[in-house]
Amino acid sequence: MKNLKILFILALIISSCGNKDEKSFDAVLASGNLSDLKEKRNEIDSKQQALNEKIKLLNEKISKLDTVRKVPLITTFTAKQEVFNHQLEIQGNVTTKDLLVITPEYNGILTKVYVTEGQKVKKGQLLAKIDDGGLSQQFAQAEIQANLAKTTFERQKRLWDENIGSEIQFLQAKSAYESQAESVNQIRQQISKTSVTAPFSGTIDDVMTEQGTVVMAGQSQLMRIVNLDNMYIETDVPERYIANVIRGKKVTVDFPVLGKTIETEVRQAGDVINPANRTFKVEVSIPNKEKSIKPNLTARLKINDYTNEKALLIPQSIISENAEGEQYIYVITNKKSNNEGEAKRVIIKTGKTQGDVIEVLEGLEDGAEIIEEGARSVKDGQTVKVISMQTETTSTNE
Repeated sequence: MKNLKILFILALIISSCGNKDEKSFDAVLASGNLSDLKEKRNEIDSKQQALNEKIKLLNEKISKLDTVRKVPLITTFTAKQEVFNHQLEIQGNVTTKDLLVITPEYNGILTKVYVTEGQKVKKGQLLAKIDDGGLSQQFAQAEIQANLAKTTFERQKRLWDENIGSEIQFLQAKSAYESQAESVNQIRQQISKTSVTAPFSGTIDDVMTEQGTVVMAGQSQLMRIVNLDNMYIETDVPERYIANVIRGKKVTVDFPVLGKTIETEVRQAGDVINPANRTFKVEVSIPNKEKSIKPNLTARLKINDYTNEKALLIPQSIISENAEGEQYIYVITNKKSNNEGEAKRVIIKTGKTQGDVIEVLEGLEDGAEIIEEGARSVKDGQTVKVISMQTETTSTNE
């Protein structure tokens, strides 16, 4: 509508010049006279400048009177300082130090298994028994000899204390007693190895060897015991996070298979970088009161490695980049009562991202009204109209 009005006015101005100007122009063009041609060109240039000035005045008048201008419609939100917790997202597997396959310390026949799968046991509880191969008889004989040697030594000592007898008799009795006592202790230790006991309190997860089987010390797998109380996740973290991922940092752990999420913290962070993959070890404690979390379960970890108490966050989708590689957004200035204002380009410097939001470090002030919908279609200095304004970004800070 606006363009049609301008074209109509131009047509009237041009027609008012009459056919005389057209004939005059054709005559000068046909004459080939250089001075006449230059003079005619200067004359037309002057008329063109005058027409441009008139068009400008017409546009200004139309803009004041036209109530249906095509002003870009945009939405905005207000930048506000908030706490920004950046989280490092990695994967890990659940494990426990209280998971052990028990092997015997003595060669022989497994004569008795006292536990079943799923049974809860306490530390030191007897789990199985191995035939001692006659050690019990040897132990009984050794004890008899040790008791005799002890009696002989005690009597010889009393005589020696009364200065009766020779020193050599006293020393021989003492040596014989100590030798027999040591022999008894050695046999006792051998016999104790025939009893398989629980190294810690937990649950018998699997019984692998049946009664009557010949077992070998350190080789045969008797049973597996596990304690689900002391669970943790061990994972590798890239070395660039070694200054931020430290003991005590908050961690959110998600178990996709269980549909369960827990809040915990880093209980140990390694001090050594693995040269093969440039990572360091991190342990995250896992509370497991319900015993639903099992060893080797896959988990997703979100470790808080950075916090800004007064962060300005904006959606990444509204950021553009110029030819120099600078990032910029548009804010609203000179906003009027009719919600119309001017779009102003602002160069910004960004920091860390989390999900679909990004932290603005420089170039943006707290309370600025930022263009969201329509941010990529407006131009610097263009008049725009705000049709919706939110008080904060549409993206959430997890």
